[in-house]
Amino acid sequence: QVQLVESGGGLVQAGGSLRLSCVASGRLLNAYSMGWFRQAPGKEREFVATITWTGGSTSYADSVKGRFTISRDNAKNTVYLQMSTLKPEDTAVYFCVVSGSYFYPRRSSEITYWGQGTQVTVSS
Repeated sequence: QVQLVESGGGLVQAGGSLRLSCVASGRLLNAYSMGWFRQAPGKEREFVATITWTGGSTSYADSVKGRFTISRDNAKNTVYLQMSTLKPEDTAVYFCVVSGSYFYPRRSSEITYWGQGTQVTVSS
């Protein structure tokens, strides 16, 4: 079992930056990747970014490419999401995720563990 605890969400003006953190506890030996999904009001959860746990290869949604950067610290079992040039459409609950089967998960069905989520609100 893996537990995920996110932090770093909040309210920011458009064009600003935030950094999300996610600390994982439990058995990560079988984790293929960690990352972030998000869910805006009235919308389905969507892929944001993932990073493979061993090689550190990254994958991004087109909507955040060039603005968001995902990184990890294996020694701390922590994954980060640096978000820059934020837009109002980035407003959502951001979920930290672990996939036990996919290096580059893109669908919610490919995720094994979910965090509780942290709210990010971008004002215009």
